[in-house]
Amino acid sequence: MRRGRRPKWMLKIAEERINILFSHADEQFSKRPDRSHRYVEMARNISKKYNLKMPATWNRRFCHSCHRFMKPGINCRIRLIDSSVVIKCLECGNISKIPYTKEKKERRRRKIEHYNTSKKGTDEQITFNHHNKHRKVKNK
Repeated sequence: MRRGRRPKWMLKIAEERINILFSHADEQFSKRPDRSHRYVEMARNISKKYNLKMPATWNRRFCHSCHRFMKPGINCRIRLIDSSVVIKCLECGNISKIPYTKEKKERRRRKIEHYNTSKKGTDEQITFNHHNKHRKVKNK
């Protein structure tokens, strides 16, 4: 039995095979869903054997409970609820939630920056004293 990591060329081939299997699963789902589920199973076995992470593009395309290939609208339901993406597998009923608070925070930051850059021409500075009770406006 060998110790240590496998060579990079082996890992690269394994990753290519995973991508090929998932793309075939995507193509075959409408005709033969059982075959696409088998492709997902084979891709998972390869990723476990070579200790690889599932590629991010394919990670949410299969159910992490029943390991079936998911096609939105056919065997899974996707909803946006409380700043998270909720994916429900209609095969087993498993629900996975993916938060998207980072995106919301970034959008809020961009909105504030846009607001601040559009107000550059004003000379007013608003200051608050302790406890925000009195607001003072100073002209420079």
